[in-house]
Amino acid sequence: MEAAAPSHDESILYLIYCFRRRIKNNMRVAPVLDLMPSLPHEQKDAIRAVLDQRGEVEAAERLLCALENDRRPPGLCQEFYEALSHGGFSAADYVDPSMSELPSPSLEAMNDTGKFLVNLFFNTLVENLRATQVADKCLGELFTNEDVDRIRAKDAAAGNAAAVRELLGTVVQKKEWLSPFLQALRGSGHEDAANTISGHKEEQIVNGMPAREALGTEEPHVPENPKQGAELGCSFTCEENASEESCGGSSAVSDSDVSLLDASVNDVSESVGQCSLTSGDSDDAEDEETRVSPEPELTLRDYQMEVARPALEGKNIVLCLPTGSGKTRVAVYIAKNHLDQRKEAGQHAKVIVLVNKVPLVEQHFRKEFHPFLKHRYRVIGLSGASQLKISFPNVVGDYDVIICTAQILENALQNADQDEEEGVQLKVFSLIIIDECHHTQKEGVYNSIMRHYLKEKRDNEKRRKEGEQCSPQAQVLGLTASPGVGGAKNAVKAEQHILKICANLDADGIMTVQEHAQQLKDQVKEPSKKFEIAENKRKDPFREKLINIMTEIQTYCEFNPSAEYGSQTYEQWVIQEEKKAAKEEHRKQRVCAEHLKKYNDALIINDTIRMIDAYEHLKSFYKEEKSKKMAVDEDNEDQPGASKPDETDAFLINLFYAKEKELQQLAREAKYENEKLTKLRRTLMEEFTKTSEPRGIIFTKTRQSAVALHQWIEEDPKFEDVKVKSHYLIGAGHNSEFKPMTQNEQKEVIEKFRAGKVTLLIATTVAEEGLDIPECNIVIRYGLVTNEIAMMQARGRARADESTYVLVSSGESGAVERESVNMFRERMMHKAIRRVQLMPREEYIRKIRDFQLQSKMEAKMKARKEQSKKCKENPSLIKFLCKNCTKLTCSGEDIQVIEDMHHVSVKAEFARLYIKRENKTLQAKAADYQTNWEIICKDCGQVWGNMMVFRGLDLPCLQIKNFVVSFNDKKTPVKKLFKRWGELPVKFPDFSYADHCISSDDD
Repeated sequence: MEAAAPSHDESILYLIYCFRRRIKNNMRVAPVLDLMPSLPHEQKDAIRAVLDQRGEVEAAERLLCALENDRRPPGLCQEFYEALSHGGFSAADYVDPSMSELPSPSLEAMNDTGKFLVNLFFNTLVENLRATQVADKCLGELFTNEDVDRIRAKDAAAGNAAAVRELLGTVVQKKEWLSPFLQALRGSGHEDAANTISGHKEEQIVNGMPAREALGTEEPHVPENPKQGAELGCSFTCEENASEESCGGSSAVSDSDVSLLDASVNDVSESVGQCSLTSGDSDDAEDEETRVSPEPELTLRDYQMEVARPALEGKNIVLCLPTGSGKTRVAVYIAKNHLDQRKEAGQHAKVIVLVNKVPLVEQHFRKEFHPFLKHRYRVIGLSGASQLKISFPNVVGDYDVIICTAQILENALQNADQDEEEGVQLKVFSLIIIDECHHTQKEGVYNSIMRHYLKEKRDNEKRRKEGEQCSPQAQVLGLTASPGVGGAKNAVKAEQHILKICANLDADGIMTVQEHAQQLKDQVKEPSKKFEIAENKRKDPFREKLINIMTEIQTYCEFNPSAEYGSQTYEQWVIQEEKKAAKEEHRKQRVCAEHLKKYNDALIINDTIRMIDAYEHLKSFYKEEKSKKMAVDEDNEDQPGASKPDETDAFLINLFYAKEKELQQLAREAKYENEKLTKLRRTLMEEFTKTSEPRGIIFTKTRQSAVALHQWIEEDPKFEDVKVKSHYLIGAGHNSEFKPMTQNEQKEVIEKFRAGKVTLLIATTVAEEGLDIPECNIVIRYGLVTNEIAMMQARGRARADESTYVLVSSGESGAVERESVNMFRERMMHKAIRRVQLMPREEYIRKIRDFQLQSKMEAKMKARKEQSKKCKENPSLIKFLCKNCTKLTCSGEDIQVIEDMHHVSVKAEFARLYIKRENKTLQAKAADYQTNWEIICKDCGQVWGNMMVFRGLDLPCLQIKNFVVSFNDKKTPVKKLFKRWGELPVKFPDFSYADHCISSDDD
């Protein structure tokens, strides 16, 4: 691009001043930056970081500020204009230096109305459009090749929903886009979507009334010729047009624009929880946003206010409310009250909300904190999936409310311990909200954070005693539906568990509903409970055949297990045998153990779901084994890279294929079907015919069983007759052989469930805790029984009227007994909570302090053990410094021990650091060593120890009290003093006499 004259740049800068809001809201930053070669790379990186973290509008503002910099390269503004023109963005009309007349207000009005309508039906468009098809139709008239490539890349990386968001976010920034976009929708087979936006054919319902009535418009006809935009009869023409026509300052972006940008630019896997994108270019920006999108009213029910009251007074509490009762809404209310009060008092205020699962970040941001706080406070959500390019300390500095995964804060606290500028300290927060706070125990990340908090509290107590100024400390609010009893078997242990959680959270008390219990009961429906117990199958030839095969393998490799086939005990045994054989290099036993585990998995699958699923599991495994080791494919041709099998491989593979046909036949015998599936089918049929809009969740143990149950339902047409439309919902972690779901896939499934496109979720434990899943009338735990917390969380999903909670299990599994134990523990938990609440205040405080002290000592011991382990593995991490002059003397790897008593330095260079001085007070002892010389620091004269003679060798024997010990296992070394060697958490090796004895050929 050719550089423009300075006067040209100044013309563009003046237009930016006049139309700043319009420009920011009608461009995409990333493609514009690519076409501005004169802009320095550092500035581009900074702008892209703002784009990833805060969205398009704020990134555009940062770019405009770069243009306004007096030190900008010549012609940069002209590059900006040409980049906008090349991308087809409507913002180019506002910075055209040859502009002879202002952009048409009628076109502006039409574009604003189009944006509003796209935003209004945004979720519908995301669900129904195919992004790549529409993008191809937009190519040429609306989109450049780069636009289409970007949408295709988004579709490949994050799925269709993310690509549609990118599509919509791009199209509404283009020039005169509405009519061509409607034509592209119709041309790509999305007639309904085009009619939805234009208002033709199908009347849209918004807030219970026709769309055009809800919008305050007449029939919104979109003219084929965009130039006829003045005929569009819509009352949503932006009021800032008048000021822009006279170049009189900036205008406020509408809330619809904000929402559209927020949803289109920021897919949850890329930048979870964007802040409000309204820019503060004018003093009345906040008033303008409030007028366009009034802040929703934030009120609490009586039972919610009852438990919130101590927190509103500034106390640390554990807030215990059942699933579905609005815990998070209470937290939002407390956070807003906290911020408002401190703001009025002129005090520092900053809230951090900690969650333990990535999807909860986006959920809390969009559903709770952002809608209620966005008009007065800056709110952001971030997690490890956010791919942030701005450091966490900078985020903390810029925002009032931060919602993040706990690990992010823990990492920042550890960084602060090593380098204050690279991390964050807890004192910067005035309120810490911990979601699912029952995890604040043992070595969990929540507890690690709270140990930092308690250390600061102890430091403040010392400062108070010494008359020094105390460091500010945050208020703590813990949220939980069930703190559990921690496996307690009696009332005393249950009470201790509750007290430990309160102690770890430094809570003034645990709050449950007492006065308004009836209101809570009316709000949170208690489902009816049922047990569906399957009788053990009288005959299971498929299982018998698998056991016969396993017996043959055990005989072949001489294994003799005592565990029951198909049990977890057997799995543990075979894993141990595999590890043992690998260490001892017994390949035959190792390979056999690996195959036995696969057969045991098949037995578990057979017991849980279908025989055919167990068969397919084995078939898939042996198909892969055969391709890798048998060196022939189905056409008996050599496969390159395949290894020749040994005797063990051949035996195991041939054994399976010899039995495969019989296994396949047995797997297809319907008369041997799993009795639990029969019970499950009957339960689903009954429950899905009780209501016109049924919703259900099945909780199962493994990802494989979740997918298999989905396939089982899909293959049975009877389920479709009763409106069972299933989908599985499994975790995003890669800790399983089975393919995980991405965060986007999880979100799409939940959205379909909410919309009724999916009526039955088949989920692993990922759906038990925290996720915002709509009310269900049937919740089934399919052979899955864990603890009382999980039981209460899962049961809490059955929130619809007359809902049912069902346990489907086999008679011999022990699931019914474990569920009964969980119910007993639940009752025990409620009683323990009540006893803690009624405990005398002095006794409560004493016990809390005792548990806090115990936690501190346990953490110290653990840290010492870890440090000892590190130093044993690498003694060079320990350095010994002269106690007087702090000179480095030797390393831990230079120390060896004589007769478990005398610690000597065996490094030859050590002799250059000291001088010997006769010590007349020492007498020779009746041993084969003598100690009659002191060794002292050559530089400062500090005594280090004594010279000793051991079997003819002169050795420097050190006294640890004369040294400072530096532990270098962290970025900032930790230095300590010790009186005795036994206090040092390291065991040094024994002295090697042979390594130090000078020998000759004669010797």
